[in-house]
Amino acid sequence: MADSDVLLRVDNVVKHFPITQGIIFKHEVGRVHAVDGVNLEVRRGETLGLVGETGCGKSTLARCITRLYPLTSGTVDFDGRDISTLSRRELRPIRREIQMIFQDPYGSLNPRRRVGSIIGDPFAIHGIADGQERKRRVQELMELVGLNPEHYNRFPADFSGGQRQRIGVARALALRPKLIVCDEPVSALDVSIQAQIINLLQDLQSEFGLTYIFIAHDLSVVEHVSDRVAVMYLGKVTELASSNELYNRAQHPYTKALLSAASIADPDRAEVRQRIVLVGDVPSPVSPPSGCRFHPRCPKAKDKCVEQVPELIPRLVNGQSTEAGHVAACHFPVEPGEDLALATPDISQPEREAEAAGVLSQERP
Repeated sequence: MADSDVLLRVDNVVKHFPITQGIIFKHEVGRVHAVDGVNLEVRRGETLGLVGETGCGKSTLARCITRLYPLTSGTVDFDGRDISTLSRRELRPIRREIQMIFQDPYGSLNPRRRVGSIIGDPFAIHGIADGQERKRRVQELMELVGLNPEHYNRFPADFSGGQRQRIGVARALALRPKLIVCDEPVSALDVSIQAQIINLLQDLQSEFGLTYIFIAHDLSVVEHVSDRVAVMYLGKVTELASSNELYNRAQHPYTKALLSAASIADPDRAEVRQRIVLVGDVPSPVSPPSGCRFHPRCPKAKDKCVEQVPELIPRLVNGQSTEAGHVAACHFPVEPGEDLALATPDISQPEREAEAAGVLSQERP
């Protein structure tokens, strides 16, 4: 892929949060491994979906990309420039190009400020417009996202949840950024409102050539909006492929389990679907497992999974390579038609065997 096609490159990004004890003399007693060596590329004009269980590091990665969090290590290159070590002053022009839509439309807006001021903040901060010119631009943005421009002087409490998220979209769009990170922008909304916000985001992408990183729990939503999808587990990317390839030919057992839990609109397909249920909790990010972090819950785990960290690389399935760009961090990828409910872990160490035994069951209608 040509460098000119890549808008964002994330190279071995690590974010650890220290755990400290003591009030006056604090000392570090551990670290939360929130993001642990993530590599991603986001192409211009595409939507990259980011999925995974709660606590897998999706939102932390988003905040590292936007530099709301400082990195523990690694680099973030945006539009050909390394932004991972820039100061707040040096980041200011970059922030015009990278914006974020937050998950909670109720918590991300200041309830004591009027909507016109909230949406107009980017213009004020960057000294782009003031007075009547700023008001005109704000009202244009409100109309663009489906809000009544006459409601310029209302407070967030006067709007519904969907309308508040439109305010957040308008604020993110104000400076015409190149990249917008959407951190679960529809998870707090009703299903009917979710569709409206998703359609709005897609229309804006077509009109302004935006690039999205779309974070969500709902895999059906991600399938609908994404060109490519990355799956995260316990701070690492476990699989990355085009949306169609991932949803039809997933290789990682964790991805297969997630897809089996996704909602299906077709009742006939839902009735015959075999649901894969992972037993056990996600391991603690303070002391993640050795080797593949999924091995304590994986039905295909072997000694190699305990000892070696799998690389995120293309894998052979039935002796053949898969679609270009389809990579998985799995030593033993899922074969087409393989029933994971019949698989059993093969780990020699007694403690690992006890940890992995019976981690998968199958629910049938």
